[in-house]
Amino acid sequence: MYYIDVMASRHSGRLLKPFLVLASAATVASGVIYISYRPRNLPGSDPADGSPAYVAGGITKPPRFPTVKGRDEQIADLKRSAGVGSDIQKTRGWGAIWRLFRGGDGFDRAFQAVEDVQEEPYDLLVIGGGATGSGIALDAATRGLKVAVVERDDFSSGTSSKSTKLVHGGVRYLEKAVWDLDYNQYYWLGTKCYDLLAGSENIESSYFLTRSKALDAFPMLKKNGLVGALVYYDGAHNDSRMNVSLAMTAALYGATVVNHLEVTGLEKDGSGKLCGAIVKDLVAEKNGKGPQEFKIKAKGLIDPSTSDGRVIFFLPWQGNTIAGTTDAPTEITAHPLASEKEIDWILAEIRRYLAPDINVRRGDVLAAWSGIRPLVRDPKAKNTESLVRNHLVDISESGLLTIAGGKWTTYRQMAEEGVDEAIRRFHLSPRPVRDAPRISGTEMIDDGVNLDGSCQTHQVKLVGAHGYSKTLFIRLIQHFGVETDVARHLVDSYGDRAWTVAALSSPTDLRFPVRGVRLSPLYPFIDGEVRYAVRHEYAQTAADVLSRRTRLAFLNAQAALEALPKVIDIMGEELKWDSKRKELEWRETVPFLASMGLPKSKLSASRKDVESGKIATYETDEYKLYSRHDGPGDELGSDGNPA
Repeated sequence: MYYIDVMASRHSGRLLKPFLVLASAATVASGVIYISYRPRNLPGSDPADGSPAYVAGGITKPPRFPTVKGRDEQIADLKRSAGVGSDIQKTRGWGAIWRLFRGGDGFDRAFQAVEDVQEEPYDLLVIGGGATGSGIALDAATRGLKVAVVERDDFSSGTSSKSTKLVHGGVRYLEKAVWDLDYNQYYWLGTKCYDLLAGSENIESSYFLTRSKALDAFPMLKKNGLVGALVYYDGAHNDSRMNVSLAMTAALYGATVVNHLEVTGLEKDGSGKLCGAIVKDLVAEKNGKGPQEFKIKAKGLIDPSTSDGRVIFFLPWQGNTIAGTTDAPTEITAHPLASEKEIDWILAEIRRYLAPDINVRRGDVLAAWSGIRPLVRDPKAKNTESLVRNHLVDISESGLLTIAGGKWTTYRQMAEEGVDEAIRRFHLSPRPVRDAPRISGTEMIDDGVNLDGSCQTHQVKLVGAHGYSKTLFIRLIQHFGVETDVARHLVDSYGDRAWTVAALSSPTDLRFPVRGVRLSPLYPFIDGEVRYAVRHEYAQTAADVLSRRTRLAFLNAQAALEALPKVIDIMGEELKWDSKRKELEWRETVPFLASMGLPKSKLSASRKDVESGKIATYETDEYKLYSRHDGPGDELGSDGNPA
């Protein structure tokens, strides 16, 4: 994916000399930087083929993938860490199933079982299943540590799913950090440094476009004052699917991973050091089983939080275009709303760079969302753009290890540093991972990770990556008869697990496509993704599916509302929901879609309204605000020619 920095004709001659000096310095030093720091043997640098074995008759035999433990099994593992369910537990209350003895800093490895309990405490309990939390769980699990991660809502339900979808270092921040100058001439040097820092064969180098070529490539650009454009390449990803893949990969390597599990309290030992947590299963409450609270015993607790960089973007993603972002103080809420003021500001910023005949309207906005970013503040900073785009690892006196700051680009580094610090402070002992599953699902592909107890963050591949290839979508079409755009979407979103998703899709009773009932006629999301999300990715609510397993709610809030009945019905079959539980899901999901930009007039829609097509009509005020219209009826005839 490539982006441009537009260059206007306001350069000053006085800046030419320092620009040339710095450019020369960068040229001389570049060879050393490139040789010393160029990444090698990175996963994905060589495209994996993953071609499955073939049997007689040319019929494809897909890989046999290992499956993660079910959510109930994961919760059972958590309960065993505190002896929940034993006779002792029932007769003596919580008690001290495990007592952590005070050592030099309160985290001595020696502990005593006061009763006969089979499971040891976890080495680490991670609170929060976002990018950093899931990354920590994967890093710790591949080092042989016993780790659990619990998330109050869903994986990537907070800030981690509301990024710019870029994986980058930030050209703006590079310029600000190195030179702290605002001169546009330095953009070129900044992008060249960016090329060096990227250091991968798979990323194209930046280059300059003349004015005419810039307009050829980007015809919507405003012509007035345009000198040319700098093109640079950056990485884009599907953030919430990346997050889910992190969590599921950690689970396959032995981590206990549970979403919709809220921490309601922290446990301390006699010395005042944290040694565990009390959690509540929110899914059990929804299913009418009443409050389900239990304890988790752990030697170290980690509370991660992440942030993403602030840049104004207008970029393609999942077939739509994302524009943003804003930075403003806000109240902390579970589902922050994007205000009309913020939306109008973004649209106004976009219009500044577009030709006058390109009118980006409020009605062109299909979805809008807002995320809350915790930042590590420089005490001298005057605004959020000057905030430190770094992270810190801190441990409180009670033993809570907190990781703050950072962004998607640095989550692996944050996880590595966090686990390193936890090992040091909590006196943990990494060990080889025994009986690790072959995540690739086939003997033909090596998992490429050495599970000897050392950090594997630079080697471990996420679930779906092992058998991915650019031609995999063709085999899906041939084997399952899915549509081309659906096949491409499945491969891009699930990698080699697209085999399983396609296999879980319903027959269409058509000659073509053979499989895959679309959730929305506008997008390539299909019914098999809902089943896969429930069976293999711990999806427990319709919002989990619509916003974080598929991305329909991020792409089109009204299309998500129209797909909601189908999603609830499929999830109801998978999770054995009764009619009351389905109705509860409807009542909770529609307000959630408001946080994704669903118009207020649609919030009172019933399932019957949606299924009958009534929500396709507009109220007068909504028509003015959202509908795509320029009033051509008085000027054009029915054939599109002047009347």
